[in-house]
Amino acid sequence: MSLTPPSPNPIRQPSLFSTEAADPALADLAGLLAGPAELVRMGGTARIAVVVAAAWRVHVLVAELDARGVAATWEPTEDGRHLVRTAYATTLAPLATAWLRGAAKRPPAGFHLNGRRLRLWLAAAGSADPAGFQLGLGPADEECWPRVRVALAAVGLPAAFVEPDEGGPAYRITGRRVARLAELVGDRPRAAPAAEWPGAG
Repeated sequence: MSLTPPSPNPIRQPSLFSTEAADPALADLAGLLAGPAELVRMGGTARIAVVVAAAWRVHVLVAELDARGVAATWEPTEDGRHLVRTAYATTLAPLATAWLRGAAKRPPAGFHLNGRRLRLWLAAAGSADPAGFQLGLGPADEECWPRVRVALAAVGLPAAFVEPDEGGPAYRITGRRVARLAELVGDRPRAAPAAEWPGAG
């Protein structure tokens, strides 16, 4: 029998899929592509662009991209939102090879989600609603949606589809699964409002 008293702050074992399980990598940008981001190829380079609804998202995404060695710029859009985009880079070409079928975006074989990918998706297009959290999808990406839904379920986040005329397209995560989402995406970025990050409100 151990005489060592229990620690008041027990060590938490990170999930294999959480943000703490691996260092930031370019492959994490697949999380943006699961959501509303667009991917364009030019020769041996590629660029990722995503329109976001709030300024805090710009700050978070630019920092996340920088952590992966990807320079990004932003500019306001005519409808009051913000366009975040990378420069064309050879380092993004493998994503284009994996995701693009002609000009159409499609999740590649073996596509999966993890904490870092979900964190980027949440930063770009995640929002709280009365029932839980929504993860926004690209309006023209219908062919991607089923594969993305399967990937969410595989990490313990089965989600309901939100129709475009009901505030979507998006997947809604509800109930105790919001705690699972919070575990996966990690701590709230400083720029993000507490109400817009799971587990921070």
